[in-house]
Amino acid sequence: MATAATDRTAAPEPAPHVFVVPYPAQGHTIPLLDLATLLASRGGVRLTVVATPATAPLLAAHGDAVCELVLPFPSHPAFPAGVESAKGLSTALFGALIVAYAGLRAPLGDWARERSGGPDRVAAILSDFFCGWTQPLAAELGISRIAFSPSAVYGTAVLHSLFRRMPQREDGDDESPIGFPDLPGAPAYPWRQLTLLYRTYRDGDEVSEGVRRNFLWNLEASSFVSNTFRRLEERYLAAPLADLGFRRVRAIGPLAPDAADAASGRGGETAVSAADLCAWLDGFADDDGSVVYISFGSMAVLQPPHAAALAAALERTGVPFVWAVGTAAPLPEGFEERVAAAAATAGRRRGKGRVVRGWAPQVAALRHRAVGWFVTHCGWNSVLEASAAGVPMLAWPMTADQFVNARLLVEEAGAAVPVSWGGIQAALEAEEVARVLEAAAGGQCAHVAARAKELAEEAAATVSDGGASQQELDELVRELRELGSEPKE
Repeated sequence: MATAATDRTAAPEPAPHVFVVPYPAQGHTIPLLDLATLLASRGGVRLTVVATPATAPLLAAHGDAVCELVLPFPSHPAFPAGVESAKGLSTALFGALIVAYAGLRAPLGDWARERSGGPDRVAAILSDFFCGWTQPLAAELGISRIAFSPSAVYGTAVLHSLFRRMPQREDGDDESPIGFPDLPGAPAYPWRQLTLLYRTYRDGDEVSEGVRRNFLWNLEASSFVSNTFRRLEERYLAAPLADLGFRRVRAIGPLAPDAADAASGRGGETAVSAADLCAWLDGFADDDGSVVYISFGSMAVLQPPHAAALAAALERTGVPFVWAVGTAAPLPEGFEERVAAAAATAGRRRGKGRVVRGWAPQVAALRHRAVGWFVTHCGWNSVLEASAAGVPMLAWPMTADQFVNARLLVEEAGAAVPVSWGGIQAALEAEEVARVLEAAAGGQCAHVAARAKELAEEAAATVSDGGASQQELDELVRELRELGSEPKE
């Protein structure tokens, strides 16, 4: 007879426990939460998402797929008290937010160490590349860290290249070209088109040095995971890049919701429901692709000259439009009233324009057959949502990685037409904007629209069963499971 000890069935090992650490900006948090939900759906891993009280509500749209760990937002003398995210934040404080958020390192480490000997032992960290501080935290805990990029591989490499090589402009010239010799094609950009995080760097300044250290830490990560897809960025995924520490990059995107989920509240509460906006767009059913959707993202505030030029161009051309302006956009006096008055007298079609104040259901709008073009700042989430929907873009980059994204779309992917390369500081005449709108609406850019449709097919294929992004995602799950099965120290 066997002894009691040998009769007793050993309890199964719990699934590996992974910390997920988003950065508190919607354009960063939403895709990482989308990725966490996909990982959880495959089983075999447990995910705990780190949040602060202000960002925790974004987890609600992801149901019970992940657990949450809500910690108080850390205080820092360089960052205003009571602010917990990048929403509505002055660009001058972006660097301070990165440095302040790093204050979570100590409480997160304490939480993990308290569970190091039990079933909730943390096996790995998956964190945003603005959370480089999780790299030394992972080293302290003796675990691996995978860096998540919500941006293009190209844009991510450009950003890290700047802080790795620290190139300087000549004689304070904003047009001075800054080259990137280690990237395919050795691209160059004028100084004014580089991210403000780098252009405002000051040697010895606490915030500046903290921001630089953040990106250098990322180069020590075990690998990168990027919200992109291979057919869009083949050139930058063909071989490891020096600017990303020669680390492996997994392309697992686009992390855009399926059409059935387009009306979900993954980005928070919207100012207009997806059903309401789509019902308005249904009024253009006899003229597919005639509506221009306009948005400059969740963080950018359009400057008055740009808003005035765009508004005047819309009125001059009569192009049907939906303009998601956010809550603070300075539209020209009387513009919204004229749009509303036209809608009130237009009968069933409800006018040719609609202004949305606040967060808009962008995915649902882009997937509506009436929408034919997208005026965008070229933030990466917007790029991927448009690519997945097959909507060609009118590129109007303003700052950050947007110029890199726009160049990728216009010069390499062929899925966008430039409106302006001038950025925030360059005023644009209404006539220039009108010419671009008329060319797009008049069919003169049909080749770009056709390429956008091809891109949508490629995006759909890569996230389908057996597609390249799905394979990368499956390999990521296997890697996380293996990390959890490694012997405990």
